[in-house]
Order: sequence, then C-alpha cells, then structure tokens
Amino acid sequence: MTEKIRWGILGTGAIAHKFAEAMEFVPDAEVAAVGSRARNTAHAFADEFAIPGRHESYRALAEAPDVDAIYVASPHPMHHDHTLLCLNADKAVLCEKPFALNAGEAESMVHCARDRGLFLMEAMWTRYLPAIAQVRRWLAKDAIGEVRLMMADFGFRAGFNPEGRLLNPVLGGGALLDIGVYIVSLASMVYGAQPTRITALADIGETGVDEQTTMAFRYGSGAMASLSCAIRTDTPRDVRILGTGGSIHIPAPFYDACIATLNADGEEQVTAEPDRVENGFKYEIEEAGRCLREGLLESPALPLDETLAIMRTLDAVRAEIGLEYPMEA
Repeated sequence: MTEKIRWGILGTGAIAHKFAEAMEFVPDAEVAAVGSRARNTAHAFADEFAIPGRHESYRALAEAPDVDAIYVASPHPMHHDHTLLCLNADKAVLCEKPFALNAGEAESMVHCARDRGLFLMEAMWTRYLPAIAQVRRWLAKDAIGEVRLMMADFGFRAGFNPEGRLLNPVLGGGALLDIGVYIVSLASMVYGAQPTRITALADIGETGVDEQTTMAFRYGSGAMASLSCAIRTDTPRDVRILGTGGSIHIPAPFYDACIATLNADGEEQVTAEPDRVENGFKYEIEEAGRCLREGLLESPALPLDETLAIMRTLDAVRAEIGLEYPMEA
C-alpha cells in the first residue's frame, strides 16, 4: 500500500470528531468517507472536515469501494454489529474502546477478522502515546526490577443525565466500561498478564450503572494492582508503578500522557517528555496504518488475544459488582 490510506468513519459523535481532527497530523492517511444513520448528520460531518464520501447508512459506508479501513466510532453496545458489518464487507477495522460490551461479543469479532484474514485493532489510543511507549521500554528492560504494585485512578464528576451515554444502561453506561477500561488495559500492559484474583466494589446509582468502581487485582507472582474509576467523582488521575528496584510515575492526566518519570534505585531520576502533537489519536492512526502497510492483521502493541483477555477481566469485574446490561439478560 503506497498511496494514502483511505479511512471511513462510522459514526459522527464527539469521538469521531476527535479522530477526524487527528488526520491533520497523519500525512499518509485521509478520511475518504463518513457514514451515519441520517442524511443531515452525515453531510454536516462531511462538510465540517471536507470529506468527499458521505453515506446515509452504515452499510453504504462499509460497502464503499473507495475506503480501505473503517474506524468504528459508534457507542460500544453497537461495536459488535458494526464491526462485523465492516469485516463482512472486507474492510479493515479500528474499533473504539471498549472493544465490545462483553467478551462473548469480542470473541465473535476476533473470529470473524481471523476467518476473513482482515486487520482488526482496538482503538485504545493511550497505548500508543510516546510517553506510554517509553514506559513499555523501561518495563521491558526491567528498569525498576520486578513490578509489585500498580496504582491508578480515572474519575471525573459528570452531570446527572439519565438518558445520556454515561448513565444510561441501554447505552452500556457506567464508569467501568467508559473509563475504567483505560486503567484495566494499562494494568494488562504493565504486567503482561491478567489477574488471577479479582475483587471489586461499586456504587450502583439510581439508573442501574456503576457510578464508581474500585478494583483490586492479584497476579500469579503475588503482584497487585489497585484501580478505581468514577463518573460522578473527581479523582487525581495519575499512575504509579512500583517495583523491587524503583518506580515509574505518570502524572495526571495519565490518559493524555505527555510525561513519565523513572526513579531507579541508585540512579538519577529520568524524565521522558517526548515531542507530541496535541491530538493523541494521531498515534493509534499511525500504528494502524503501519500494520496495514506491512500486511499485519493485528497490532503487536495490543494484539487481539490481549484485547480478548482484557474483555474477560472486565466481565469478571462486572460479575463482582453485579452489573448486567438489559441487552445481556
């Protein structure tokens, strides 16, 4: 693939806008088309970003011949159906996080991609930020020895809107799947494994979704992770990774990491503050593009088996806190 990668965007919400804005920083890619459920939103989005292709249904976008890959930006209860729609139209897919509503849906998506020999990747954009990439390199060379404890939180106080995405169970609302997925995925990256024991507590609000959840993970080595997420409570939003030979700190807001600090025993503090653009979605677009150009079917930085494992961990947390969505009953 030597020409620009032609992206289609499925959905026109806030996350789709951020993805389209990031294209300004990716010279070897372009948004060729957008798909929506309504004519007016498709055309308004296309006009805003000067997108030539505008489709009044998701199926029309999936079948568009001038699209190489599709970014699925719909709400996560629809990720399964929309990803399968695109894969069955022979399109590569970058699917927004959380990858699906549950592990069963995620398995179906992965099986379809593998059966059809198509690229599929979870759009966990924070995984590809330069500062997070540096943290991975530090961990890979055991810069802090054996990791024993990770502490992370992500919380903000949203207004009370029972019909909105955050609090509506029909839309898969709640803290865990909206923002808790970030820290669960980060723990997966740090430990390179899923926990062998999971304990969780949650405050289930009046709409029936978790307004805040606290998780304790234990790994086979005895290492632990202490994680919390909230959509009705502000939290510090930083990350600390503690090892037998030092520590790593990702200051707030960790999910938009611009800096990371390494404190290795007996050595001077090292601060990684790599150059980066304002819109961090650029890096996941570049990673997906690199994989497509190299003929890879998944990203080595977040392989599909890890995405599936993370979904199973999220399912286990939901089982602990008793959170089930109406469409799962």
